[in-house]
Amino acid sequence: MTEPSVKKPIIHRHRKTKETDIELRLCLHGSQKVEVKTGHGFFDHMLHQLAFHAGWDLSLKADGDLWIDDHHLVEDTALTLGGAIQEGWRGLADMNRYGQRLLPMDETLVLCALDLCGRPLCRTNYQFTRESVGNLSTEMVPHFFNSLAMAGAFTLHIRQMDGENHHHIIEASFKSLAYAFREALAPSGRHAASTKGVL
Repeated sequence: MTEPSVKKPIIHRHRKTKETDIELRLCLHGSQKVEVKTGHGFFDHMLHQLAFHAGWDLSLKADGDLWIDDHHLVEDTALTLGGAIQEGWRGLADMNRYGQRLLPMDETLVLCALDLCGRPLCRTNYQFTRESVGNLSTEMVPHFFNSLAMAGAFTLHIRQMDGENHHHIIEASFKSLAYAFREALAPSGRHAASTKGVL
């Protein structure tokens, strides 16, 4: 006799402004079904890495004013995804709350620590020496993570421990965050993740 299937909640978000039009569907406990189309190849690659390694199902389509630059697209995508993540983690009756990962990628080593606590904060320590990677402005990497944490209502620390290759540094950051999310969103066996009784 097979176990009855459990319906997994799918979160839908649509954000439309004069600068961007973003629609996504997200399941935080999915099966790594990921489809991302933002019109920006390298950004698509990073979002795919995040969702796939986190174990999410993510469908994300975004149009933005890339003829200006990548700022609006990256920021608004982070805000839309972050809002969906917050809805998802707040809807869980049982989770670890904390997640962390020290992730190596060739010469690069990145540390990520995450707290799904309702107190948004982001700290990074990048010292990029290139203006862009794959047409993604390197200044938008910490801005993406900051916007994601603000909209997602979580505390996030990402530390570049080592690395010279900027592609590796950025990709390792997205992957380390993915595995931190995996740990934080996993069931803990406890109903309250705080002595306060509420996050």
